[in-house]
Amino acid sequence: MRDGTWQSLAAYELRRIESELTAALAGLAEDLLDTPVRGFPNPIGWTAWHISRNVDRNCSELTGRPQQWLEGWSDVFGRLADPADTGFGHTAEQVAGFCSPSVEVLLGYHAAAHAVAEDYLANAPDDDATRLVTSPTLGNTYPVQVRLARSVHDAVAHLGQISVLRHLAASPGRPAAGALA
Repeated sequence: MRDGTWQSLAAYELRRIESELTAALAGLAEDLLDTPVRGFPNPIGWTAWHISRNVDRNCSELTGRPQQWLEGWSDVFGRLADPADTGFGHTAEQVAGFCSPSVEVLLGYHAAAHAVAEDYLANAPDDDATRLVTSPTLGNTYPVQVRLARSVHDAVAHLGQISVLRHLAASPGRPAAGALA
């Protein structure tokens, strides 16, 4: 892909997300992945998984390829191969029931989803940004550029949450979930 195009901008943003997710999880004690923190509905592991599911679902739907989730990653996570299970709309009980795999597995899944995005962007036609795509899992229709922008925005917001959660979950005397202030 050529520099200065919408494809190169999107690829840059998605690469930065992958890099920052890797940095956010590096060296994290794995017992902190599912540690709840008062004031935050989603723990680190669930949030990292959700970032990857969002990239996977959106980029797979843009390309017409099966989601990596359906190509074996759901089995690795011990979850159903449900293409719509991205964490969007999860209840507190569903989040609490999520059991994170290792950091290595979380990052491996993200790398697989990211590879689909990279392949798409490397081959996307210059006029593809305005192409309307209907999500078979959500039923909504948006242009490619909107779907990519939403994916990037969602990931950046959640990366910020992971940074805060990591600090709070690892702090001695941290407020546990449900604890009173």
